[in-house]
Amino acid sequence: MRAGRVAAAVVVVGALIGGCGGPDQPGAAVIIDGNVVRLETVQSQLDTALSRPERLAALTAQGGGPADVARSIVSREVIHDLLQRRAAAEGIAVSEAQVDQRLAESGGAQAALDSSIYDLPALRSRVRDDLIAMALADKSVGGLSVTADLVAVSSRDEAMRTAQLLSAGGPAADALFGDPQTSAKGTVYDAVSSPEAAGTVLFGTPVGGVVAFQPDMRQSTWIVFKVTDRRTDAPFDQAAINAISSTQKVTIGERLLQPDAERLGVRVNPRYGAWDPITLRVVSADVQDGIILPPGAAAGS
Repeated sequence: MRAGRVAAAVVVVGALIGGCGGPDQPGAAVIIDGNVVRLETVQSQLDTALSRPERLAALTAQGGGPADVARSIVSREVIHDLLQRRAAAEGIAVSEAQVDQRLAESGGAQAALDSSIYDLPALRSRVRDDLIAMALADKSVGGLSVTADLVAVSSRDEAMRTAQLLSAGGPAADALFGDPQTSAKGTVYDAVSSPEAAGTVLFGTPVGGVVAFQPDMRQSTWIVFKVTDRRTDAPFDQAAINAISSTQKVTIGERLLQPDAERLGVRVNPRYGAWDPITLRVVSADVQDGIILPPGAAAGS
């Protein structure tokens, strides 16, 4: 059975890697503002994953598979590129000693390798990215808050219509907030006291932007919101910042990259799927995702 899984994985990966089609040029897995991540780079990391059948079998048991691994690798390449750009712009540097310390705190490099699909260079690169993301969160989370108007609906079609109405504003938008059980205006989310929210699309969306998304694909509920205010000087408790976990800081730091991805442009080889700004990941083309309407988008546009 194990050999069968690996053989099937090779077939799937071959379909993902083979061929020349790319975003704009042959051999590209993804392009971020002209920076090309080549198919060979992704293939090398996939080869490492396929050399670890036990890890691949564990992913399969959790509902994943080789195609998901490939999308995860491409996603990480995008996040890595964006983090490197932001680190250079903000003067964030991570030393080899810091990477060593982080690995030691996690049980050591070998333990991390045994539980991952990475080789050592890729593992260290991932740890370095996490440290950069944590540094970004540390610089931004204090005083950061977002205010939004929210509406819950029960289908994708209704979510798309609601998003257009919210974006357009006016009486039709106001009418969406008649039921306090399914809507709320002026809800304030503070990054320090709500670190889980700070790692979501809510905190990556500019004032005036409207988002419709499905928090859990296993349920029918969709959330539509419009960001109405964003502050960086809100009162906060320093002790609460210290209580934010490293994992939460990584997620927050990566979410701060959402505007960068939008501004620079992320073009994914359709063999892998498409870039989803809501999850900050490459997703399968058949995944029913949401939408982000920029500030001032007219209804019906």
